[in-house]
Amino acid sequence: MSRPRKQVHLAAHFPGVNNTTVWADPRSKSQIDFSSFRHLAETAERGRFDFFFLAEGLRLRELKGRIHDLDVVGRPEALTVLAALAAVTDRLGLAGTVNATFNEPYELARRLATLDHLSAGRAAWNVVTTSDAFTGENFRRGGFLDRADRYTRAEEFVRLARELWDSWDADALPPGGEPDGGDLFVRPEGIRPVRFEGRHFSTSGVFNVPRSPQGRPVIIQAGDSDEGREFAAKTADVIFSRHGTLDSGKAFYADVKGRLARYGREPYQLKIMPAATFALGDTEEDAAENATHIRRQQVSPQTAIAFLEQVWGRDMSAYDPEGPLPDVDPDLSEGVWGGRVPLGDRVELAAKWRALAEEKKLSIRELVIEVTGRQSFIGTPETVAARIDEFVQADAADGFILVPHLTPGGLDDFVDRVVPLLQERGVFRTEYAGTTLRDHLGL
Repeated sequence: MSRPRKQVHLAAHFPGVNNTTVWADPRSKSQIDFSSFRHLAETAERGRFDFFFLAEGLRLRELKGRIHDLDVVGRPEALTVLAALAAVTDRLGLAGTVNATFNEPYELARRLATLDHLSAGRAAWNVVTTSDAFTGENFRRGGFLDRADRYTRAEEFVRLARELWDSWDADALPPGGEPDGGDLFVRPEGIRPVRFEGRHFSTSGVFNVPRSPQGRPVIIQAGDSDEGREFAAKTADVIFSRHGTLDSGKAFYADVKGRLARYGREPYQLKIMPAATFALGDTEEDAAENATHIRRQQVSPQTAIAFLEQVWGRDMSAYDPEGPLPDVDPDLSEGVWGGRVPLGDRVELAAKWRALAEEKKLSIRELVIEVTGRQSFIGTPETVAARIDEFVQADAADGFILVPHLTPGGLDDFVDRVVPLLQERGVFRTEYAGTTLRDHLGL
């Protein structure tokens, strides 16, 4: 007997200070004005998406003493923006990226619980860690954590946050939150003190925000390393992954879902939603031409050189972005270059890129376009809807977090032209069935 067709989950990533956003397009608007956030959120809710997703930046990106051009207009704090969006949306989930390396559990658990109350149960936290040395300089601790320590701290952070959220029963207080009478100082039934002693955190006290409408915020995690996959299998409700091909998606899906049993979890309790870009056209040829145009705009000559410098660890400004790759190897003399901790074997990566460039006769800019990915879904609305459905039914994903290339109107065409086709296929909701984000995700 064949299984029922799986339902597709969709979320909308707000395009902003990242290399997917095309600012040269005359349709691009502000990345800080509230009207931009509102436009994308209302479009996503009109399309019956599961949630709206905001990234985070704790410091302006810098390289050799210069600030990245896209950052100078500012990077708003995610939870403040989401709190404002809670007032202008009704059902759409509200997910914010907040760093577990440079925040404290009690304070962040309180802010997230507050957002969950303000939105009537629609809050989510994308847990990230960081190895950026320049980010650490903005905080009291400074420096950066080793990869293993970052995940140890993050796991402990989430565990403590959940203890705080779970320390109140749903009926801990009568309506209105007022005591029934009697003694002024009492401990109502259903409120438990939290005493936590860990390697990174120590907390003893009573959490001061009641249990939220969905119990506790949804946990999202983005990490592809073995430590990241294990962390997600143990703690996450949603994984924001990078696997964009059918085969790699199926392998990742099987690997992570296969880890759940050791933590007493079922496959439905973790949704895998890769990031996905798209380029639509009235014909396949139009869509392919549109995709090529977008990628050329996303990777400017300056972007290509800056990207190369992060791998080579050298000043590459003298190189022509339309010319060949440098014939020198990466400089490994500094453990931290340009404020970032290098990940992986840069010499091996440079050799791999050089071989690819020679094989395909690619310039520096063309290579960066090649290795930084391209639109995940390219084609007519019918083609894109069919391809998304194929990924989900083949267990390569449970859905996708869409990253449009325009702020804030980049999602409009998808909602108007692709979503109705997914609904016709019977794999995407026509109306919200529940009120909370956990309802939307089937958690």
